Amino acid sequence: MKLQNAAYLEKARALLEQAETMLRVNVNDAAGRTAYLAGFHAAQALIFERDDRVVKTHRGVQGEFSRLIKDDPQFGVDLRSFLGRTYNLKAVADYETGPGSKVSRAQAEGAIAGALHFVDAIEKAIGS
Repeated sequence: MKLQNAAYLEKARALLEQAETMLRVNVNDAAGRTAYLAGFHAAQALIFERDDRVVKTHRGVQGEFSRLIKDDPQFGVDLRSFLGRTYNLKAVADYETGPGSKVSRAQAEGAIAGALHFVDAIEKAIGS
């Protein structure tokens, strides 16, 4: 495995642990946001593996990841839509105010479960 990929995946796993800790203490906004960031870093690993380049923006990573996996049977609908779905949680946690501006426990739990599946699938695709 390329060193850059290992670093991205190590960061993704560390963020997953942090998200689980946040969920245990009912910090749901941060748990949902952090689950997204775990997926973001895992997606960067796949992009680097396949294109040998670093993409840093949220839009860039989401777009490039989608392009790379669009015909890949290893990535079903849930995995293809993970980044977009959980970015919405990040947006709620970071930018929204007023009613509906909180990530629920169920949403955070779903994001963490999805992130675990997402990171596992990328590790498998890379061959780590």
